[in-house]
Amino acid sequence: MMSADNHHPVIYIIGDSTAAEKSDFQNNPERGWGMVLQGFFTEDVTVSNHAVNGRSSKSFIDEGRWQKVLDELKPGDYVVIQFGHNDSKPSPDRHTDPGTTFDANLERYVNETRAKGATPILMSPVARRSFYNVVDTVTEDEALRSVAYGDEKINSDTLVDTHGKYRLSASNVARRLNVAYVDANAITTRIEQQYGIQGSRYLHMWLKPDECAAIPKGRKDNTHYNIYGARVVAGALADAIGEVIPELKPYIRHYDSVVSTQGRGNHLTLQEAINALHSGRTYKILVLDGTWKTPKIPKGVKVEIDKYSSVQIQ
Repeated sequence: MMSADNHHPVIYIIGDSTAAEKSDFQNNPERGWGMVLQGFFTEDVTVSNHAVNGRSSKSFIDEGRWQKVLDELKPGDYVVIQFGHNDSKPSPDRHTDPGTTFDANLERYVNETRAKGATPILMSPVARRSFYNVVDTVTEDEALRSVAYGDEKINSDTLVDTHGKYRLSASNVARRLNVAYVDANAITTRIEQQYGIQGSRYLHMWLKPDECAAIPKGRKDNTHYNIYGARVVAGALADAIGEVIPELKPYIRHYDSVVSTQGRGNHLTLQEAINALHSGRTYKILVLDGTWKTPKIPKGVKVEIDKYSSVQIQ
């Protein structure tokens, strides 16, 4: 996997809150799919997530965030480009139009990535969870964190698209410029549909009052993922990346549990991951970081533990 100069390949992610890093991960279960993507790769590949809440393809450039990624890019790296959730917002600092300014920004990302000898991967925006066929085009995604838990309007048994033409831009640019493309919108639409109207809530930040101490009023958020949902989506997108970038496919892994002190898995401690297991089959756990005491494994529980080389289990 190393290039001629022994460069360790990096997958950079640029995008919005659906992929972004999240603060207060010890207390708040919100996760971006990019935050947990590292747990689906061996340590031969590094995921560097630069996605940020609320950003569009325009504001990510205007704020200098893209330049910071460009300055780090090296030949042999990859850049996952996923925008669309905020480009439709009316505010002039973020708004772009599909077919013109949105496409132009995506083309810029592609061309400047290639100029650095790296490989671009375009993604359509992930789907919002919506089973209501009169789409709310006013609600600001970031404001959903203050919407308390409650009933929702449902009048469709199939997921309703909320992105319109924005979901087509990445595909159109990929076709014009011959770029690797992942239809994340189609992938996540299938996932939402498979989980169903009720089950798909468990992918998102749907919390009942007092279910999470940090969010005492609960939350009804159909855009942002919880820990479980982020890992479901990240696993599906990792597989899709492996299909369009075959050289990455040998480094993709799937584990029952991923342990990370930085919130990049579904458990913060190794013993917590062990305690969640049951007898009946062999579980596989990946430990991404940290120094740990040898865990106590309950009788009857079978587990295989893989770890990155920097991890110590004493």
